[in-house]
Amino acid sequence: MFLGGIGLMRIQLMPINRQRFWRDLFVIQIGFAMFAFAIAIVIRANLGASSWAVLEVALAQIFRITPGAAAVLVGALVLLIALGLREPIGWGTVVNILSIGPWEDFFLWLLPTVEGNLFMQLLYLTVGLIAMSIGSAIYIGINAGAGPRDSLMMAVARTTPLDVRSARIIIETTVVAVGWIFGGPLGVGTVLFALLIGPGVQVAFRTFRMETYSRTRAVSAAASNTLGN
Repeated sequence: MFLGGIGLMRIQLMPINRQRFWRDLFVIQIGFAMFAFAIAIVIRANLGASSWAVLEVALAQIFRITPGAAAVLVGALVLLIALGLREPIGWGTVVNILSIGPWEDFFLWLLPTVEGNLFMQLLYLTVGLIAMSIGSAIYIGINAGAGPRDSLMMAVARTTPLDVRSARIIIETTVVAVGWIFGGPLGVGTVLFALLIGPGVQVAFRTFRMETYSRTRAVSAAASNTLGN
């Protein structure tokens, strides 16, 4: 019945900025590449993967597919659930699903695994945190729709008494627990990533002076009104 509802309902799409689409698509791929690089290098650090990667690596081992392929499948399933909860999506949501997985597999193929060298493992983890912070800031700055996992978080917050933060904690804790039960790489890196990625994205926004288009439009509109007066 749930899947049938998805098929019957009208999917809510965010408007596309046609004048900037191709530029945005190029820039957003840079963000996705950095995001995927972060996932891959944290996996290779062998200190525990980021929250969703714990589950995706576990599924990759069970079904004998690559972690990137597992990320695509998980992203698609999560998107279906978010759509079932009538969460609006953007073109970036779909491109997110199709892009990050292949980039992740590429970087997993490229990066060597580090074991028994705590300095290099912590370096990998730090580089991953920086890369994901910048990649996330680039993606958010394009304002092309939330990723599928964030769409689910917002849908749950909108349709339940939970706030966004509580919804995220519950969803990601559940994902990590299920991934760990099925053999996913849970470790200190998982915890550090969960605690530091939020502040890291905020620092990336401030450092590179990034702004979302929605905020830029609001500032431009305010300036126009001021000049008009």
